[in-house]
Amino acid sequence: MPHAIWSGAISFGLVTIPIKVTAATEDHSVRFHQYHLEDQGRIRTRKFCEIEEREVSAGEIGKGYEISRDTLVAITDEDLADLPLPTARAIEIVAFVPYESVDPIRIGQGYYLEPDGQVANKPYTLLRQALERNSKAAVAKFAWHGRERLGLLRIKDNAIILHAMRWPDEIRSPESLAPAPVELSEEEIAKALALMDALATDDIPEDVAVDRYTQAISDLITAKEKGKEPVHAAEQEAPAGAVVDLMAALQESVQKAKASRGEHATVHELPKRKATAKKPAAKKTAAKKTTAKKTTKKAPAKKPRRSA
Repeated sequence: MPHAIWSGAISFGLVTIPIKVTAATEDHSVRFHQYHLEDQGRIRTRKFCEIEEREVSAGEIGKGYEISRDTLVAITDEDLADLPLPTARAIEIVAFVPYESVDPIRIGQGYYLEPDGQVANKPYTLLRQALERNSKAAVAKFAWHGRERLGLLRIKDNAIILHAMRWPDEIRSPESLAPAPVELSEEEIAKALALMDALATDDIPEDVAVDRYTQAISDLITAKEKGKEPVHAAEQEAPAGAVVDLMAALQESVQKAKASRGEHATVHELPKRKATAKKPAAKKTAAKKTTAKKTTKKAPAKKPRRSA
């Protein structure tokens, strides 16, 4: 079991719920060390005092805020623990909102909140069931690691989970990243919807929720350890040209998605083109004006071009 990283309480009006906090996620990434290329000596980061010109231990290191080059204000862990904030010792619930109203970009790291002791079981269960019944999430404030944070409490199975959240002024505006206005045909939109339908599932597929990068790194390490040639990435064919036929790419994507999902994938059926209705008119014109035969052959090239 993961160890608790913080202990305190949830403040819910006049109700106090003692809790312990544990990380809800774990990192399975492959870790690399830095080493000296010449002799493979390990490269390490050491704490070095620039005045005494020597390495110092963790017990000799403190925190401080540099006001100027010659003025440093020392801040201790006790100073931070005694800050005059109710959120320094408790996760203070301040509002309840629909979970869907919270922009996902603001939601960060998740932590499980565990009732601390027998006395906490009843109020903890009360808050959990209340959140379940009104289908809302609790907005809270808490202070960890030297700063006050905004949090979101929600239900996962039978536990309460706390998400650290970004403050509004920490979210950058995407306005400058938006592309210039373009025109899309109804046929292009319909084909995109067909591709979405072909790839739609009720949950994330098991074969998708696999970290192939970490597995590839592990295979690379194993191959090199055994002195074998590692598997290399297959060379990808270069695109035929810079111009991309959006409709052709969508059509091919839909076909591939349907093939991978089976014959009975549900997709939007596109309306058939009415271009064939123009052919009889073109033939009549050609019959009447035989001298303009070359001109009538070029007529199809004047179809309106679909914009990407």
